Amino acid sequence: MTAAGLGISMTALQSSIGTVNDIVDAPRDRVAKPGKPIPAGLVSRDRAVAVAVVSGGAGLALGWLSGPVVFLLGVVVLVIGFGYDMIFKGTAWSWLPFAVGIPLLPVYGWVGATGGLPRSFAVLIPVAVVAGAALAVANARADEVRDRVAGTVSVATRLGGRWSWWAEAGLLAVVVGAAAVTLLAGRAGIVGLVAAVIATGVIAVGLALGRADDPSRRERSWELEAVGVALLGVAWLAGVPLAG
Repeated sequence: MTAAGLGISMTALQSSIGTVNDIVDAPRDRVAKPGKPIPAGLVSRDRAVAVAVVSGGAGLALGWLSGPVVFLLGVVVLVIGFGYDMIFKGTAWSWLPFAVGIPLLPVYGWVGATGGLPRSFAVLIPVAVVAGAALAVANARADEVRDRVAGTVSVATRLGGRWSWWAEAGLLAVVVGAAAVTLLAGRAGIVGLVAAVIATGVIAVGLALGRADDPSRRERSWELEAVGVALLGVAWLAGVPLAG
């Protein structure tokens, strides 16, 4: 029950962040992505604000059930997410909230479930920072063409298509390499190793798609890389010693 509650809590917090993102982007989306709910008229701005408030409040309330530390972590998650939506998105620093926020996901769940963190998180958290930065670059690359047309600065427009892809690939290589070394050093079982191989394959496919100039293929690239990194995280948790 605790794990389910924490999962619902984080989902609600992310829903609030995503909704605020759509609200902020609505004026630009009317031109670039008219099919999204707010520009298409499927959801009004006021209703979207209500969804953001209710989901954010619900996420924090569920987090409070696991203790004040988890509640405070939930507040930090919202601050980082809203900061990305309203300040960092569309700038060359858009990667920073991802790099800080992604490591909070496993921390939130682990602290909520156990009240503390195992020693092995000393490796996971720095690697998660690198993974967050990589996913931020991938996300920016998905919008690079639209951002250039709109005159919006991002890490992708600042670095350019070629160098932003190499930055993304290099960061993901660090993540995959660190996971491989940790799993092998920890003598992970077959399940963890197989999951890591599958995750690496998904990330590789995403990187391959991301080399294209087509925005839709870059969107699929970013999505695949996010899934691959999540799978790699699961493989890591399944394969490393978590005691202590």
